[in-house]
Amino acid sequence: MPLLARMLASPLAIDVRRGAIADLGVLLADRRIANEGRIAVAVGPGQGAQIAADLDLPNCEVFRVENGSVDAATELGKKLRAGAYEAVAGIGGGRTIDVTKFAATMAGIPMVAVATNLSHDGIASPVSSLEHESGKGSYGVTMPIAVVVDVDYVRSGPERLVRSGIGDAISNLSAIADWELAGQEMGEPVDGMAVTFARVAAEALLHRPDSIDSQEFLTALAEALVLSGMAMSVAGSSRPASGACHEILHAVDQLYPGTSNHGELAGIGALYAYFLRVRHLGRGQERFDDVRACLLRHELPTRPEEIGLDEERFARAVALAPSTRPGRYTILEHLNLNDDEIRRSVRDYVQTLGH
Repeated sequence: MPLLARMLASPLAIDVRRGAIADLGVLLADRRIANEGRIAVAVGPGQGAQIAADLDLPNCEVFRVENGSVDAATELGKKLRAGAYEAVAGIGGGRTIDVTKFAATMAGIPMVAVATNLSHDGIASPVSSLEHESGKGSYGVTMPIAVVVDVDYVRSGPERLVRSGIGDAISNLSAIADWELAGQEMGEPVDGMAVTFARVAAEALLHRPDSIDSQEFLTALAEALVLSGMAMSVAGSSRPASGACHEILHAVDQLYPGTSNHGELAGIGALYAYFLRVRHLGRGQERFDDVRACLLRHELPTRPEEIGLDEERFARAVALAPSTRPGRYTILEHLNLNDDEIRRSVRDYVQTLGH
């Protein structure tokens, strides 16, 4: 009998609700995750340590994740492998989860992602973004076997980090436009299933009138970020969620470390990419307006000055951006603007947005 549908990798459990962390012990005792209950827990410097202390896991050993570097992930991977753990739970923000995903893959054990904030779509993706000597890189990893998001913990975290996740999810629209452009111009295969997941994730937030003060919005945001991660798993790469928007993000990280955060940079990168499509291709005006309205509604930056960069430095990041993802075709590679043209486009972008 022919295979009539492809098999999609997905977490065994996705639990997004108030009080979800209270049942984490039950989830970790699932025999599909761990037979004997020998569990490791990796916690970040924020709420993770308190959550780990409250868990009723007698055979659990806690490891601290101090930073988001390749070295930290490698060191944790060695400890997990040496300890013969059956599974590891990463509890904390994006850095902690990215480090734990990498370490779990290195140790060959399943990983449960327990997110205490919603700053980006890494909570369920097969990618870890880690710092190294030359900046930051993305590494393919095994996606989490389960995802837990407790809305109460998210709500108690910094509002800016929650808003950041909105920018990352919305940037999917720009990434999809870049992928479709690569399909038209370069013949690159475009995975319709991955596109569907990524687009639905962004559209779920794009026009919502409520805010992060709403439990319903936080639930929608968490589910959108999980769906975005699954889009990358389906595609086998970050393609459905990473285009010119993330090229610019990585260039800013490389040139000006510590500038803003992942989701804020993804959002402003997506808006600028749509500006380029409108200006040079004559399409995308409605999307530009929608993305801009969404970012403004949630108090996310839209202009370089709002992330601490002047026009010249932002233009320098745009010029560097294509080199951060060699082989990836986006609106930046398509237009191939020279330095003077990029400066003019950034100036026009800022003038278009106004003050």
